[in-house]
Amino acid sequence: MIRASGTAGFQGRPVIAASSRLTGAVAASLAIAALSLCLIVTLTALSTKATMAMGLPV
Repeated sequence: MIRASGTAGFQGRPVIAASSRLTGAVAASLAIAALSLCLIVTLTALSTKATMAMGLPV
């Protein structure tokens, strides 16, 4: 079987597939998602601590 030239997997030159604006938008949305996840985890931990400190009504 003979391979066509230029179809050798990762050996060719890299080609930019997305614009820099799209890359920036994706990076910004990932950063916002990471910050919101950290905020949710922090609020959950604080509310759990507050609930544990109140104790159970008898």
